[in-house]
Amino acid sequence: MGNKILYLILFFVSGYNFSLHAQGGYWQQRVHYTIHARLDVHTNRLTGHEHIVYENHSPDTLKQVFFHLYWNAFQPGSMMDVRSREAGKFILGITPKDDTIRDWDNRVRDRIAHLKPDELGYDSVTQITMNGIPQPFETKETILQVHVTKPILPHQQVVFEVDFKTQVNVQIRRSGRDNLEGVRYSMSQWYPKISEYDQQGWHPTPYVGREFYGVWGDYDVWLTLDKHYIVAATGYLQNPEEIGYGYERPGTRVKPATGDELTWYFVAPNVHDFVWAADPDYVHLVDTAHNAAHTAIHVFYKKNPISSTDQDWQNLLKAAVRVLPFMEKHFGPYPYHQYSFIQGGDGGMEYPMATLIKGPSLGTAFHEWMHSWYQMMLGTNESLYPWMDEGFTTWAEGKVSNYYYHQFADSLFKKESEKIAFLQRLDTSMPRGESGSYQGYYVLVKSGLAEPMTTHADHYETNFAYSQNAYSKGAVFLEQLGYIIGDSLRNQALLNYYWQWRFKHPTPIDFIHVAEQTSGLKLDWYLEYWIYTIKTIDYAIEQVQPEGNATRIVLRRIGQMPMPIDLLVTLQNGKQQLIYIPLDLMFGTKPPENSAIPRTILPAWRWTDPVYEFSLPINFAQIRSVQVDPSKRMADIDQSNNVYLK
Repeated sequence: MGNKILYLILFFVSGYNFSLHAQGGYWQQRVHYTIHARLDVHTNRLTGHEHIVYENHSPDTLKQVFFHLYWNAFQPGSMMDVRSREAGKFILGITPKDDTIRDWDNRVRDRIAHLKPDELGYDSVTQITMNGIPQPFETKETILQVHVTKPILPHQQVVFEVDFKTQVNVQIRRSGRDNLEGVRYSMSQWYPKISEYDQQGWHPTPYVGREFYGVWGDYDVWLTLDKHYIVAATGYLQNPEEIGYGYERPGTRVKPATGDELTWYFVAPNVHDFVWAADPDYVHLVDTAHNAAHTAIHVFYKKNPISSTDQDWQNLLKAAVRVLPFMEKHFGPYPYHQYSFIQGGDGGMEYPMATLIKGPSLGTAFHEWMHSWYQMMLGTNESLYPWMDEGFTTWAEGKVSNYYYHQFADSLFKKESEKIAFLQRLDTSMPRGESGSYQGYYVLVKSGLAEPMTTHADHYETNFAYSQNAYSKGAVFLEQLGYIIGDSLRNQALLNYYWQWRFKHPTPIDFIHVAEQTSGLKLDWYLEYWIYTIKTIDYAIEQVQPEGNATRIVLRRIGQMPMPIDLLVTLQNGKQQLIYIPLDLMFGTKPPENSAIPRTILPAWRWTDPVYEFSLPINFAQIRSVQVDPSKRMADIDQSNNVYLK
């Protein structure tokens, strides 16, 4: 118990008490889970009891409470089942080569409809009390609605006791048993989880397949199961000397289990979810990261020479140890004392202090780990703002991958030719590369299936549009912000965002406000155009012609979204000059980004004006080329008209 007290003290001084740092008028709910659960590995059924201390920090009186019962989605006829099968009826037809590709999630498809009684999942609450009094409740598929007998007053604390039983379904989406890699149990979304109540009210979002939103709190979790199983989980194991399996301190003698089962006790402070996985054949690796806190990095995997080797998983561990200092420098300190890469699930899915990951792909590992920042510390409502989660993480993943492979390339490749070829392929996957986020966004625009990024994650017309918006267009949002305010200020804004909003629930407006404070520029227009609409950017060089001893340049805005303009002028002698045209809505200018190229600032381009004309005091004969946005950070959908070449 001493370790638990120490962890709570560390979190208090590092930002645990959100009321010390809250913005004016800001509040958020708080919860403490104490969960006792027993898994029968023969029947695949779990029984549990929750003791939940719920703190209503809102100014509102709560007359009902909602819980998530996620595993009820894995039943024939569920919303997830119907939604997936309906999506499968739509043929994307984005290019001539994929005119037979259906829009469904290939991990789900119509698999739920064919589950047998002993294969489906369920999450059943048998009893719930509040402050010792039984409460009436209704189960509405994946949502439990509790009609509390006595309203919960503002700033009141209540205690719920919840008895529940579940059946672990055959793995379909994220959670389940016996996945394709042979992992026995991937236990995510496994317990009745209280819904979030915030400034917009309750969020009882049915589990249709997309994202999550949870209450910040503390978890004490006791898991009892067959003693031959190795458990990997969120949090810190409190009884390693009773467990062993690589958790015990070196030289410690593990007490042998007296029965057929072991009880694992984990503590997880200041998180908004808890995941675990279990398998009797897990290999457990552990090392210490090269950061100031010496964070423990765990890897759990099953031997499978067909899909991966021991060396692949060891390489993942080595990479994680190496990159954490870079991640902390650019995105903020990682506040927990451990992180686990756990083989399980159906691809890669993020949770506090852990990820379920299908295989040892470093790209996937970096992506899931960066979710520790963009969702596990900056707990946005993923259902409403999936781009703030997936998009920011995709962008950050690119930065981490670029750093790792360039910094450690000499130790990763035996031949120089292999290194060069790999780095060239890596560059094409960066945000502005041939297969990067910009290209994904351009495909979305061309498809005609684009929807505003304000669309709720579950309510997109197509899975394709959701994916491109959340991942690609979301990543472009950050890269393009660097174009608008400068990369250095964008990077500083991300750090300021971390410090102001970690362990809270920021919204898009909160992020933009931080970026405005950091840059001194107005940016609400950027949020409005890029997020709230599907308007696109398209600028053209319309004229470059002599005007006496000067040169007349005419630019045209063809797209509906206005932007500031970087215009690079290259002379016949090779010298260059940058012409910067700020957008009037910014009420300012970004700082110079390249001191080697002189910059001239022109009057702001009014957003109402489709054409911008100016006279450049350079003889037309001296000009070799003129280019809009030489950095290609602006997501111009037609770049064929961005260059004038004499």
